[in-house]
Amino acid sequence: MARVSQEHLDARRRQILDGAALCFARNGFHATSMQDVLKEADLSAGAVYRYFRGKDELIAAIVAEVLGEVRAAFEEATRQSPPPPPDALVASVLGHTLEARGYLSVDGEPAFPRLIVTVWTEIVRNEELAEVLREGYGAVRAAWTKVVEAYQEAGMMRADLPADDVARTMIATVQGFIVQQSLFGPVPVEVLRNGLRALMSMGQPSGGS
Repeated sequence: MARVSQEHLDARRRQILDGAALCFARNGFHATSMQDVLKEADLSAGAVYRYFRGKDELIAAIVAEVLGEVRAAFEEATRQSPPPPPDALVASVLGHTLEARGYLSVDGEPAFPRLIVTVWTEIVRNEELAEVLREGYGAVRAAWTKVVEAYQEAGMMRADLPADDVARTMIATVQGFIVQQSLFGPVPVEVLRNGLRALMSMGQPSGGS
């Protein structure tokens, strides 16, 4: 029997994850059945269950993959001296993440923002998924904190405020932008970049704290 190549296995796994992501974005986690995933991925039950035992493993794999990509992008930024400014960096990472999954759409709109909101609502009920998200968030936050520390060391950002506070705020900005996209429809990532750029341009009033 011919051996199945790693490339084939990776492509099949990608096919399953994409099918599940579309189903979750379209109908939510609980209204989606494994049969829905099989139909969307156009695969047999045996083919899918070879990779994932059920919906919980599917959604956890999707979350881990996305957060891993985001963390890697910010870690790459720390290898630049200094890193790109926050407006450019956030727009670049978010834009890449959205673009990488731009082929996934629901009713003609990007599926990724809706999928992310679905994940957030599910963690209230699913402790294993919540743990995956906590670990991924912690890694992203640590990567962002290193970026902020690099800004401070380069004199690009005031150094008297905790770097972790800045990291949390930037993450919250991205999360809020994703929620807006999910609720109100697609918005170019340049909108977020421009907004951050404007906020960064504000001067500190005399005597301010």
